[in-house]
Amino acid sequence: MPLQLATNNPSLIIRRAAFERAGIIRAVIDERLGLTDQEFRVEGDLVVAGPILDDSALQDLIADFENAGLVYFEDFFDLSGNWPEWLVVFVGGQRVSDA
Repeated sequence: MPLQLATNNPSLIIRRAAFERAGIIRAVIDERLGLTDQEFRVEGDLVVAGPILDDSALQDLIADFENAGLVYFEDFFDLSGNWPEWLVVFVGGQRVSDA
């Protein structure tokens, strides 16, 4: 099921396999970004953290991800949340067929 993204603040979207491969610990993300349980969600092949209120902490976390071997845009990226409140944005992972 797609996950709804917050308006007015960025969210971090991470491929679940990359998140697990890099050995990233959720508690570190929660503490660094000040997230609640509802602001760190896992659905299918995606991990979504946000809304993120601290831009500096977000930039530090992106640097940590890259130092852990994750590649921006290939393994993770951030969406700005810079869209009008009347627009609802959802994210979902690509479904790979068994063909």
